[in-house]
Amino acid sequence: MLSCPKNIQKILDVKSPPIIPHSPIIVISQNHTMVSSIAIITASTRTPRVGPHVAALVKSLLDADAKASGAALVPVDLATFNLPVYNEAIIPGMIKPAQADSPKYAHAHSIAWSDEIKRHDAYVFVINEYNYGIAGATKNAIDYLMHEWKGKPVALVSYGIKGGAFASDQTKHILENMGLKVAATRPQLAFSGGSGPDLFAAMLQGALGDEQKATWEKEKGGEVRKAFAEVLALLKEEEKLKVQDTA
Repeated sequence: MLSCPKNIQKILDVKSPPIIPHSPIIVISQNHTMVSSIAIITASTRTPRVGPHVAALVKSLLDADAKASGAALVPVDLATFNLPVYNEAIIPGMIKPAQADSPKYAHAHSIAWSDEIKRHDAYVFVINEYNYGIAGATKNAIDYLMHEWKGKPVALVSYGIKGGAFASDQTKHILENMGLKVAATRPQLAFSGGSGPDLFAAMLQGALGDEQKATWEKEKGGEVRKAFAEVLALLKEEEKLKVQDTA
């Protein structure tokens, strides 16, 4: 168990970002065409947690690019779905929401998670790393679904003592083999000073200080935007294929 260093007296008391209700939305552009909906998923679920602050930072870095491209960024907080360890009697791969005669989820939490994920065209996963790997809650949430994810673009932004590299690698392997299109650029946000005050602020109070945010914006902002650009490119390629299929 890590002990808290003496120089952690100046930890900022940062309030958590407001939780956005996961109700369905419809976004229409000025020319009345549907625009792409891209979920910014906060994967961490424990209390306290810094995940919502990291996800809010990622969203702020992408807002201008999303607006310019006509995409809508939608915050999605995994913790609000309260998913237990997968408890449906049927395996996710057998549930095909697009088909009327498909088997259905039995539990309300499964239905809510499925409805949320299937309504988005792409994702930016903001993932934490625990004990050198993907967090159990993140893997569980991914495993709840199959066809809702399949074929869609996703960017991975990880954070941790060394940037969450192991979690990023594992999540990439999982999602690619499930049929998602993972952006090549995977930003990894490491806490300044390793096991220092910034890390303990995140772990013990769920706080993300202004200096840490400024450091990530300066050093990793370009990578985050590049990953997002790759997601947009994958969406455009997907649209081209759809047009070809209907031609």
